[in-house]
Amino acid sequence: MASLRDLGLSEYEARAYRALLRTGPTTAKDLSRASEVPMGRIYDVLNSLEQHSLVRSQAASRPKKYVAVEPDAALDRLLDEKKEELRTQAEQYESVVDDLSAELDAGEPVDGQFWTAAVGAEEATDLLLERIAAAERRVVVVAGAPATGFDLGTIGEQVTAELESALERGVEIRVLLSPATVDALPRSVGRRYTAELAEVDGFEVRTSPNVDGTFNVFDEIEVCIEVPHPLSADEPFAMIDVKDIDFATSVKEQFEPRWADSELLTF
Repeated sequence: MASLRDLGLSEYEARAYRALLRTGPTTAKDLSRASEVPMGRIYDVLNSLEQHSLVRSQAASRPKKYVAVEPDAALDRLLDEKKEELRTQAEQYESVVDDLSAELDAGEPVDGQFWTAAVGAEEATDLLLERIAAAERRVVVVAGAPATGFDLGTIGEQVTAELESALERGVEIRVLLSPATVDALPRSVGRRYTAELAEVDGFEVRTSPNVDGTFNVFDEIEVCIEVPHPLSADEPFAMIDVKDIDFATSVKEQFEPRWADSELLTF
């Protein structure tokens, strides 16, 4: 069940506030009995509730009396305090991430091989977005056929947003699409390309019928290859990520002639 403690009150504060709602204006002594908050703690609890603007006091009376603020107003104040607390925490975490990003710098790639695979649409999408986010210099995107097992609207928007972030970092991006892939893309992706990306330096989209396979090359050292399901074209496929400078160089060398023969895409 929901509790006032979920909004930041202590057990004693929650008891005292609930008791005040039942008793109406009352003294600290009477409230201690009604709420079962020890007399030795009741004044600290009431002072805290006043700081939260959950109770009001009548200082002119002897002994001093207290009354609860109406629940709707009290809950709104607690909610606002909790939101502000969370905003502050989020800013602190963002500052920590900024500091760690500068500290935890990945080393230069070694002359070796490493590969991993993500199976299923969600995992494959996460892997692709992760690798785009990690790119530092150049990205090549090649889509020779519409992706199977994907919501093209969702993934198209996600990839476009990540590519925008990469462009802001100064990454050069080239995208080569087959006509079938262009036709399958949702209009929202085309509008975003036309309105936000078409004129950005370092970003270019072309189309060519001579596009085989769907893959991405990152910084000329890493290749992500989309793999169709071997038994069902309608099911999600996997993505294989290969870090190998020689392999990435070979893939890029085969990409360049197709890029040279392609045409600038217009929506």
